[in-house]
Amino acid sequence: MKPIVASALAGFACLLSPLAIAQTAPATTTPQVVAAPDAALPPLARKVLVPFRATYSVARNGSPAGVASMQVVDLGNGRWRLDLGIRGTQGLAGLAGLNLQQSTVFERIGDAFRPISQATIKHLMLSNKRITGTYDWSRNSAQWTGDVSSKRRTPVALQPGDMNALLVNLAVVRDADAGKALQYRVVDNGRARLQTFTTSAAKEVVTVGDLAYDAWRVSRTNAGSDGMDAWVSDNVPTPVRIVQNDSDTGTLELLLTDYKGPAK
Repeated sequence: MKPIVASALAGFACLLSPLAIAQTAPATTTPQVVAAPDAALPPLARKVLVPFRATYSVARNGSPAGVASMQVVDLGNGRWRLDLGIRGTQGLAGLAGLNLQQSTVFERIGDAFRPISQATIKHLMLSNKRITGTYDWSRNSAQWTGDVSSKRRTPVALQPGDMNALLVNLAVVRDADAGKALQYRVVDNGRARLQTFTTSAAKEVVTVGDLAYDAWRVSRTNAGSDGMDAWVSDNVPTPVRIVQNDSDTGTLELLLTDYKGPAK
């Protein structure tokens, strides 16, 4: 039996690669996602950075395992914060006391999301880990401290456009378009990696309660067996469904259950 672990929502080697849950069976039925009454936003609202809070159900081995949340907070003065968390409430996830939280403070420079700092807290069974990352753009250098291996403590050189894994969540939602190839240089947890994605040529239908969202399917293309898929609707600035595969931890599925956008 494989334990529930966190990679680091970006690795979140994929859209959710900062967080991964143990062996999960893929969904065998059309996902039913329940959205909040105020979920609908103007077309292409996902391309505009706005505060929001989204809640997901987490499936493990075809059974409920816990809940996940993602939110964007406007800190003012051009700075924002993106938070992602998973909490085990049922099954082995609940017994293990799973509690994973990751947060990134970032700036929006043009169309780019530029990380400033990040913090990760991982609690599982009797294990507690805390990792902090700092992105110094005046020196074009990023470095991590805390419960990180010695080889990952060496500063990593930054390049314009670099993001961390968590921010890829926002970038993929923003950039998805028919047949479009996406590429991001991700600097996270003491290393830099190139992540590539492809967008479906046509939209797929994801049922959301009594509504049906036409959503682009965005797939990681350079992760081998550790791939992921996310369904992005023009009406919601966060994926309505995420399926992540991992050779060690199996398949994780998140379904949007509640979404609240900016006050109208």
